[in-house]
Amino acid sequence: MQVTIPHYYPGFHCIADHCSDTCCAGWAIMIDDASMKKYRAQTDLLGRKLLNGIDWKKGCFKQSHGRCAFLNEMNLCDMYTDGGPSMLCKTCREYPRHTEEYEGVRELSLSMSCEEAARLILGLKEPVRFLTKEDDREETYPEFDFFLYSKLMDVREEIFSLLQNRNREISLRAAMILGLGHDLQKRIRDGKLYQTEELIVRYRQAGCEEFFRMKSREYTAPHGERYIRMNNWFSLFDKLEVLSQEWPAYIGELKILLFEQGPDQYGKKREEFYEYIETVPERKREWSQWLEQLLVYFVYTYFCGAVYDEHPYVKVKMAVICTILIEELALAIYIKHPGCLSFDDFARLVHRFSREIEHSDVNLNTLENSFRTEEAYGLKEILRVL
Repeated sequence: MQVTIPHYYPGFHCIADHCSDTCCAGWAIMIDDASMKKYRAQTDLLGRKLLNGIDWKKGCFKQSHGRCAFLNEMNLCDMYTDGGPSMLCKTCREYPRHTEEYEGVRELSLSMSCEEAARLILGLKEPVRFLTKEDDREETYPEFDFFLYSKLMDVREEIFSLLQNRNREISLRAAMILGLGHDLQKRIRDGKLYQTEELIVRYRQAGCEEFFRMKSREYTAPHGERYIRMNNWFSLFDKLEVLSQEWPAYIGELKILLFEQGPDQYGKKREEFYEYIETVPERKREWSQWLEQLLVYFVYTYFCGAVYDEHPYVKVKMAVICTILIEELALAIYIKHPGCLSFDDFARLVHRFSREIEHSDVNLNTLENSFRTEEAYGLKEILRVL
């Protein structure tokens, strides 16, 4: 089996009680079957704690005021303290490490729902590299479409190349990967996946960049129209399952900051924000790097999953639209704290967004269904707000 990791993956270390948030609160922590069996067999003092601290019917740890029953006042795990790392269930042992499985391939990543992982990823100044090694284990998947998977891998490699070309502004890079995802989807729909290599070559030609520059200028929406479109996009949050009790109030406050005073004030604040970013070269470079790392993160995590549903364009939309929404939320934070958007503020925002969106299959499916079926998320509509 081939195992792939981003180059920063080994550099992650949990900072435990030094974290400003905790992964042991705010959501249900499910327990795998092997750990449940081990917990049932415990007969010592820890066993008695487990008996009272687990919801045995639901297969998860009980919570007190939204916190895991084993999370103490120091934000440390009593189970780890009393029983050592071997007592942790699979979820606690692996988080924030994430695995995507394909036939003959396992891809490992870190989830930005962990604030420390978000800081690690967003803080990268260099483009992400992907490292691959061979593993002795082999797994097969019935009816796995290896031809489609190989083409998805080829296109994803080109998407990474487009996103990491720092000679282009980040909005142009995002527009180009949207176009590539759109064109790949058409070839899948028309039964012409064999044309993938020709498609990739076309996106490497100089004329392709100029075409997307022209389209970006043509479709750029004035502030009034953007205000309406983004207000509509924010209705997505109302459709989603709530994982954290604090999330609705948090997103509601930021939405008010963005839209309550109308399109003119929205446009003014947006101009101020981008003037703040672009007048300082290092700040502009850093902002572009944050967005690049976000886009690469989303594409790496989700794009090749299209081998199971044949919707790679939706995966690209997921990456671009989620990044646009995060940009918009960053604007709201800037409005809340005029004249400043720190790295810590941005990393905390991304962490909260990821935690609420990426840890619910319901939410991911809801977003993908909207991006696949609703006109508001068509190619031209996305280009108008990029």
